[in-house]
Amino acid sequence: MSTEANESELNLDLAFLPAWAKQSPEINRYANFEGEREGRRDDWGRGPRRDRPSFGGPRPNRDRPPGDRPSGPRPPGGGQRDDRGPRSRDGQFGRGGPRDSRPPFERPPELPPLGVEINLVPEAHGVDSLTKQIRMTGRAYPLFDIARLVLQKDERFGVEIRVKKAGEGSAPQALFTCVLDETLWLSEEEAINYVLEKHFGTFYQIEKTATEAPKGTYTFVAQCGFSGVLLGPPNYHDYQNKLHKLHQERFGTMPFDRFKARVKIVRDEEVVKKWIDEQSFKTEYVVLNVPEPMRLDKWDDVREHFRAIHLPNIIKPVERQVGPATQFRRAGSRELQRHVAQEIDQQRRFPLKMVTTLSQQFATRSLQFFKVNKNIVHVAVARPHFLDIDAEPISEGVKKIVQYVNQHPRCTVKAMVESLAPVPAQPAPAPQIQPAPATDGQPVTEAKPAHHEPTAAQKTVLGDLHWLVHSGHVIEFASGQLETAKKPLPKPQPAPKKKEAPKAPATAVAAATPAANPPAVEAPSSAEGIAPALTSEAESVISEHEPLAVADEPAPVEAVSAPEEVKDPGQAS
Repeated sequence: MSTEANESELNLDLAFLPAWAKQSPEINRYANFEGEREGRRDDWGRGPRRDRPSFGGPRPNRDRPPGDRPSGPRPPGGGQRDDRGPRSRDGQFGRGGPRDSRPPFERPPELPPLGVEINLVPEAHGVDSLTKQIRMTGRAYPLFDIARLVLQKDERFGVEIRVKKAGEGSAPQALFTCVLDETLWLSEEEAINYVLEKHFGTFYQIEKTATEAPKGTYTFVAQCGFSGVLLGPPNYHDYQNKLHKLHQERFGTMPFDRFKARVKIVRDEEVVKKWIDEQSFKTEYVVLNVPEPMRLDKWDDVREHFRAIHLPNIIKPVERQVGPATQFRRAGSRELQRHVAQEIDQQRRFPLKMVTTLSQQFATRSLQFFKVNKNIVHVAVARPHFLDIDAEPISEGVKKIVQYVNQHPRCTVKAMVESLAPVPAQPAPAPQIQPAPATDGQPVTEAKPAHHEPTAAQKTVLGDLHWLVHSGHVIEFASGQLETAKKPLPKPQPAPKKKEAPKAPATAVAAATPAANPPAVEAPSSAEGIAPALTSEAESVISEHEPLAVADEPAPVEAVSAPEEVKDPGQAS
């Protein structure tokens, strides 16, 4: 199995253990310990030894006789004179300034955005291994902790780079890949420079033939400050061609002015002689993999030949590419490498995108999710499902397990098994005296106690627990603690809506409106006839023009006792 496969496989049982439990018991941390040297304790607390100078040198006040100590007023506070230098704000002595003047740690600034989208994708083999472990153990693991485990090493995840859709009036960012090694580039020129530098021998071959050395007397030559390549004297006829050629071949992504500023003048005789010897040969480029031999004299001719013949087959535009994180960190465009490293650092601080991707991949593998304490997402084989042991027809062993977990919350599997199916005590065998084995100078290793197989009763308890865990009735967390699925609380009923006042009929409104020519009305003969007429008229006018007086009356509301905390039926406490 390859190294990447081993790195992608995660052991969840070991990942959630404390640091001291992950170390191998065979490692002896005190193998090279030689013990304390003699007199070490005497050196501490008794001042410097007489046979060697102290670390801080002689003390000006303590190493002098009492009569030779400097006289003068003591510093304020009644303390003795101190010659160790000025005291800083935090009370430390030293020659430098206060510690507060040191610049605080600052995170590197964010890079300018690119027209690409970078996503981290967990390795498929690793996700399959995680799913297999979750199914076999039946435990519930925090999804954020699993995401952090995946992001610990670059071999456990890949990188997906996708072109973003550009807005109106702007062109999308182009991506180009080299089919020889699947490196990714942001421009075609950048990809051509890379291929002609790394894979030059695949397409061309350099041949040098002896020619006449350059005439004249030269006392200095120009040399590239980055690569050390000799360019020749600035007044040489081929100087400008070599300068631009070197910039295109090796430093195409750097501005030409910055590259030219690093060119230096060297006046060493040996360096000048080396340049003259290089110019005594003529360089030609032989084209390979062609039916007829072909030679090119200039580097520009090589680039044009590569564009015309090899470019369509070697460098291709793409919109999406997925590869291992190690490849995008070390190869490809430098700008892409910096953005990939920034994305990995951000996800390691808060792996929200990785959690989303893992949840989608776990869901396709039929794993379930639920929340603990309303904010911690866990992944498990089944969601919590309440089991009513009084109403459901279950066996007595299952009922005992549920009752034990309810009475002992956060108990472990070992404690439950030992309580429900204890091992009967057996009399200790009589000690037998055996002769000591011959060691021949080798250290004697003590025999480890044999592992006791579980009894039949314990196997039955473990089988019932396996059914409860995989059915969601009991939750086994990554720490090994058990908890039963709680009964879901009833959802609160919404309060009834307030009733609106009924509108008055049209006939009542018409009766309340005075007519233009009211008919003659006979006066009632008594006051008893006036009262009903005024009452009915007032009621019709109020119901038409002041409906709020009726609607302001409080509507009857049933008393509903809201629960203290409303939980999802699938939540675990």
